[in-house]
Amino acid sequence: MPQALPARVVLVAGLHGAARSAAVDQLLHADPRAIAIHHDLSRIADGEVQRVTRDRWGEVDRTRVDLVHACVSCTLREDLIPLLCELAERGEHSTYIVEAWDGVEPRPIAEALTGTVVNRRPVAHWLRLSSVITVVAADRLIADLSTTEDMVDRGLAVAEEDDRTVAEVLAEQIEYPTALALHGGDRDPEVREQCTAVLVQLNPAAAVVPTERATLHALTNGGFDPLAAAARTDPTAAQPPERCEMGSVRTVTWRRSRPMHPGRLHAALDDVVAVSLRSRGRFWLASHPDTMLVWDAAGASLAMQPAGPWLAALPDAAWELVPDHRKAAATLDWVPECGDRCQCISFTGVGLDTDRLVEVLDSCLLTEEEIADTSLTFDRADDPFAELLDATS
Repeated sequence: MPQALPARVVLVAGLHGAARSAAVDQLLHADPRAIAIHHDLSRIADGEVQRVTRDRWGEVDRTRVDLVHACVSCTLREDLIPLLCELAERGEHSTYIVEAWDGVEPRPIAEALTGTVVNRRPVAHWLRLSSVITVVAADRLIADLSTTEDMVDRGLAVAEEDDRTVAEVLAEQIEYPTALALHGGDRDPEVREQCTAVLVQLNPAAAVVPTERATLHALTNGGFDPLAAAARTDPTAAQPPERCEMGSVRTVTWRRSRPMHPGRLHAALDDVVAVSLRSRGRFWLASHPDTMLVWDAAGASLAMQPAGPWLAALPDAAWELVPDHRKAAATLDWVPECGDRCQCISFTGVGLDTDRLVEVLDSCLLTEEEIADTSLTFDRADDPFAELLDATS
C-alpha cells in the first residue's frame, strides 16, 4: 500500500561527517522502509554535486547533479525538493532522511522543506518535516567550538566566498534544532558529561540524546516548526537564562540598562571574546544610541552588525510592523528611562570565570557621571566601531 501524503522527512545535520552518517545508519536500520538522501558538496566549487541515495543495506544510487548555478540554495530548489516530492507521490518509502553536508546549517534546509512552492502547491502537500537533528562527535565538540580555523581550511567551504569559521558553523548547527545527538564518549564519562553540558547550555530547547537506534527513531514521530526555531534563535529577541553551571561548563548572561563606551569596549574585546566558547546577544553602544547591535562570537571570532532600531526609537505606529516575538522581548527588557535599549549577551565556556567576565564588561559601561554629562558626544574619531558598523548598515 502506498504511503499516505504528506510523507515524513527527517533532517540530520552536523559538521562531523562520520558521526552524522552513523546516526543516519541507525535511523535506516530502525525503519526498513526509510531511505536517506545526501548531497555531497565536496566539489561544489568545481560545479559538481553528487547525490547519494542509500537504504539500510547500503548505497542505492549515486548521481551527478547538473545545476545552472552550483550552490546550496540551488541544490535544494532544483534537486532535493523536487526529488522528495516525486518520491513522496510514489509512496514507496515511509521516511525520507535528508542527510546534510558537513558545512551546511540546518535552517535553510528546514525552511526549504516547509516553505517551498512546487507546481503551484505548497511543499507541505507532499512533505512533513518531523524532526531536525544535529549530530556531534564527543571527541571533537570542544576543540571545534574553540578552533580558529575557517571552513576553507578544512576543505568544507560551500562557495568560493565562504568565509565562515568552523566554530561559527558548528555553533549554529547546535543552536537551531530541537534534537542533538551526541556520538561517542562512552568510554569516558567525564568527556560525555562535559559535552552534554555544553550542548544543553548552548541549546536549552533541544533534547540531548545518544546515537542509539530506538532513541533516534522516537524523534522521528514529532513535528518541527521552522518559524518557532527562527524566533527562538533570533538574537534581537532571545531571552537566555541568567546563569547555569554543570560541572566545569558555565553560562552567564550579562544584562544591563546602560550603554557601553565604544573605546572601552574595543579595548576589552580580547579579554571578553577569548574566554568563552560561544557568546551571542544584543548590545547598546553609546555612539549608536538608536541602533540595536547584534553580538555573535564563536571560538575567537566575533561578528558585530546592526539589527535595525531599538523599538524605543520607533514611533508607536511602527510597532504594528514588528514581529510578535520581538515585541514580547522588548516588553521584558523595557526600562522607563531607556525603553528596550539594553545589554543582553550570553557567554558559555569551560572553566569560565563568570565574576571576572562580568567585572570586565561592567567596566565598559558609561558611568553615571558620563550619562549625566549632556555635552558628551562620540564622533568617528572617538568610535573604533564606526567604520565597521557603517559598512554593515
